[in-house]
Amino acid sequence: MPIAHEQASAREFLALLYGDTYFPQNLVDKGRDILVRLCERIETEPPADLDAFYTLTHAATEEFNALQEEFWAAGSEIETMARDEIAKDFWFIAQTYGFEGADLEEVVGPRDW
Repeated sequence: MPIAHEQASAREFLALLYGDTYFPQNLVDKGRDILVRLCERIETEPPADLDAFYTLTHAATEEFNALQEEFWAAGSEIETMARDEIAKDFWFIAQTYGFEGADLEEVVGPRDW
C-alpha cells in the first residue's frame, strides 16, 4: 500500500545518504524502505497514543539495528551523519502523523547506532 499522507509520500527519506558514496545505495534503499513501511503501518494501524506510536517506531529502529550489520559487511556504517539523517526522518514522521509530543530519544530508544 503506498503512503497516503501527502507530506509523507513526498518526503525523500534519507536524502543526504543518497548523495554520499560512503553509504551503499542498496542499503540506503533498505533504510528508506523501513521508514516507508513505518508510515504505511501508522496509516493502516493508527496508534491510539504515544506508547502505541513508540511500539511502532521501536520496531522500525530494531530493523535499522539489524541493517547496521549489512553496512559493516559493506565497509560502511551508520555513523554520525547517517544517525542524524535517520533520526531526522523519524522526527519528521512523528510530527507529520500528529505525535508532536513525542520525545525523539524515546522514538529511537532501542537504537544501537
